[in-house]
Amino acid sequence: MEEVKLWNDKRERELLESLADLYAIIRATEKLERAYVRDLVSAADYEADCLKLISQFNSLSSSLAGVVTIPCFVQAYRLDCPAALNRLVQSGVPATVELRAATASSSAPASTAASAFAIAQCVQSFITAMDAVKLNMLANDQVRPLLHDLSTSMGKLGTVLPPDFEGKVKVNEWLAKLHKMGAGDELTEQQARQLNFDLDSAYSAFMASLPTAGL
Repeated sequence: MEEVKLWNDKRERELLESLADLYAIIRATEKLERAYVRDLVSAADYEADCLKLISQFNSLSSSLAGVVTIPCFVQAYRLDCPAALNRLVQSGVPATVELRAATASSSAPASTAASAFAIAQCVQSFITAMDAVKLNMLANDQVRPLLHDLSTSMGKLGTVLPPDFEGKVKVNEWLAKLHKMGAGDELTEQQARQLNFDLDSAYSAFMASLPTAGL
């Protein structure tokens, strides 16, 4: 029997592998969402796994941009995963984060409350910035716009985050450093490691500052 080739070269093989990974991520997210709704997984485990899947989805989506769109992919492979698409495409943050964001908004005075959308947007900014560093997108013109977006997102959070919030301070310090660099200059390995640590610490502190809403 003649062997059937699924690809003709390395590029085609990598594309097929990426599409297979995308399929697996969407299916895994659907299962995770259903498990969380049925209380089959703890909130902490759900949030950690969901953040990982969202991060992987964002990275793959970026690499496949211009090759395939998510709606076309879902239709082509007949994926029936409404919960996953809502989480990965529409929301972009775990359900636990949405709940804490809503709680933070409702518990603060109406005039100063940060909306759930603003908090979710800030989480997305954190995830995007951390993913970029992990993917070695270390050029100034790659990193600085992401940190600027993150700083802007944190600035919209009103009284949820104090003016001296460590995450704000660290991000602004990095923006000041990057401002002195040329557009094509890249962070060194040590700088990238420190930035990753600072972003991870700031994200943890940000999440800790949100109400747990009994989770």
